[in-house]
Formats: sequence, C-alpha cells, structure tokens
Amino acid sequence: MKIKLLSFAVILGMVSASSVAQEFVLIDNEQGINVGNWSISDKDVQAKGKSFKVENTVLKGGKQEGSQVITISSDNFSINLSPTRGMGILSAQGDGIRLGWDSPVNEVVNPANINLESRGGIGWLDGFNEMMVRCGFEWTGHAVAADGMMYTLHGRAGNTPVSKLIVEIDEQAPYTITVKGLIKENTFKNSHLETWAGLSYVPGEQSFTVHDVVTNKGDYTRDYQIIYHSNYGQPILQEGAKFVAPVKEISPFNDYAKQGLKDWQTYLGPTKGFDEMVFNIYPYADAQGQTQVMLANKAGDKGAGIAFNVQELPVLSLWKNTDTLKQGYVTGLEPGTSFAYPVTIEREQKRVRQLAPGQSATFTLVYSLLANKQSVDAYQNHIKAIQGDRKTQVVNKPMAYE
Repeated sequence: MKIKLLSFAVILGMVSASSVAQEFVLIDNEQGINVGNWSISDKDVQAKGKSFKVENTVLKGGKQEGSQVITISSDNFSINLSPTRGMGILSAQGDGIRLGWDSPVNEVVNPANINLESRGGIGWLDGFNEMMVRCGFEWTGHAVAADGMMYTLHGRAGNTPVSKLIVEIDEQAPYTITVKGLIKENTFKNSHLETWAGLSYVPGEQSFTVHDVVTNKGDYTRDYQIIYHSNYGQPILQEGAKFVAPVKEISPFNDYAKQGLKDWQTYLGPTKGFDEMVFNIYPYADAQGQTQVMLANKAGDKGAGIAFNVQELPVLSLWKNTDTLKQGYVTGLEPGTSFAYPVTIEREQKRVRQLAPGQSATFTLVYSLLANKQSVDAYQNHIKAIQGDRKTQVVNKPMAYE
C-alpha cells in the first residue's frame, strides 16, 4: 500500500471540501427522528467504480440494549463507531489487522447503565473498550473532587449519546463518506459546550480523518479540554513492539513510571501484575505544526499511525498497560490539549484552554492502518524527518503529583 503523506492544509481541504453530498439524517432530537436500523451502499447512490456500505445497527440485550453502531465498510477495510457513546470509534480493521483492543468490557455499553461517579469517580471504566474515545470536552484527566463537584475520570463526552446524527456521501468521486454527530454538554448555570464530532472516510483507503468542532454556545467564557484516547492491542502490540514519534521532551507521569524511562520506546508482552505506566510527551512538528506518531509490531510489518497538529493538540500521553490478555493488554497513544492529571493540576500548569462566548475550536486527526513493511517504513521515515537532528530531552522527575 502506498502511503500518502499529506500536509495539514491538504487534510483540512479534504475535510471542508464543498462538493455536493447526499445527506441522511438518522437522529434529530428536535425533529423527533431516530431511524434505528438502516443501511446504504454504493449502488443506492450510483457511486461508479467504488464498493462500500454504511450500516446503522441498534443493539439488543444486556448493558448494550439500545446502543447504536455504525459500520462503514469498503473493499478490505471497515470502521465501527458508536453514536450512543459520543461517536467513539470501537475498532477498524483491514488486511487481517485490527486497530483496537480486547477489553474486559465486551459490550457497547449504553451510557444509561453507567454511573460516572461510582468508585470514586472512575465509573467511566465500566464502558471503556473503544479504539478511540473522546475524553473531554468540559474537562478530562483523572478524577478529582473540587469546586463543590466531582470531576469524573475523562469527562462526559464519551458517555453522551448524540442529539443529531448525519451521514453524508459525496456525489462525486472519490465519494467521501462523512458521519457526524452532535454531542451536547449542557448544564444549567454551567457548561454549554456543543461539539460536532465527525469521521470522514474515502472508500478504498486504509485511513480515515476525525474532525471535531467544539463551540461555546453560552454567554460566559468556559474551560475546555480534550484527549483523544487512542488504544491498540494485538496483533500490533506485542513483546518488542515499538512506539515511534518525534519527541521533544518526555517525562514520567508519576514516580512509578520513572522505572520505565529506559525502555519507553518498546513494550513488554502480557505481564501479570504490570500496573499502568504513563509518560508525558511534547512532540516536535514540522513548519506547519503537523506531526505524527506510530505504534509498530516487532517485525515492523504492521502498524498504526496518528497524524495531528500541535497547534490544536500540543501534547501526547503515552499509556502502557501491558497487563494480561484477559485484564486488558493495551497501549494508548493520546494526543491532547492536556495531560491526564486532574483538571485542578492542569489549571495550575496553564494547560486548560478557554472558549469565549460563541467561539469554536477545531481538531483534525488522521488515523492510518499500516498493513505492511513498506507502509510502516514510509511512516517511520516521515517521523524521522520531523525529528531531524533535534534531541529528545528525557526528564526524570514528574511534572506534577496528584
């Protein structure tokens, strides 16, 4: 597969292209619309020379009763996402390689069955199994009680069903498919953030673009944070797997992570008793602010890449959780505006951003499946080009303590 290394301007152009598209409204709370089970294919829209299908499924039984899953499939690639769970991406797969992981949570849990404040504010874990979950937008990070309330683990967006859900299919080649959902974080006398969370996919490709726009709809300036918690397990994650990134600075999240600094670029196999280990990273970027990071298996013939812009997402958290397979063998490559410390610490360290009334912030990330050695090498070479001869500073002390 030939990897296309696109500039940030080109990516934004793809997202905002004004080509005519057919629009299908699946959910609209204002109009009382919830279509439920639904599908459409290339034949339905007369897409010439392309084979694809978009399908929405309403799940039944257990904790996933009523959850909805959208599957986009084309040739040898598919993407699964859930509008019920804040447009989280459950998995993507192609060429026998899955982007995602095996969580002990094996249902697409309906947020109606989750109490975010349980177990001291970590109830978010009761539904955590996505390849990518949005942590934010009102706040993110570890749970903390402050300001007369509980800031629960990683915020509310990932457990908020969308109020509107729209599928768009361009009427001209390459027939880009876009799915976007409206996430409302509206609270009386407090938050009034609304986010259009979107995913765009070109049939036949093995990459897709996430494009989100968060807007402060209120009359007061409000804080916002986001971490794109992107998670990978087998077959890419294995003993000897490698994390590759243009790193300006890396530091341990806490004292436990200090012992892992010497091996921060490689991974253990499944290891019983391994506690999660996190590193704080400031990445280098090119002249346009564009950067990219990658997880590759030991042989270097399978990988997953994420491209983003440091003007939007200036930091990255590297989460290693190489516990047993049943416990959850997984690593997280997590671009964000903030690190995973509680919001109180992030405020102190001036990483919490604000939106004025009516102001918006946009985030664009490109996720790639790297299915062979050629594509892994090309992606890695681009990372090396961003790094150039610039040094990586390894800081032995955590920047904060909870």
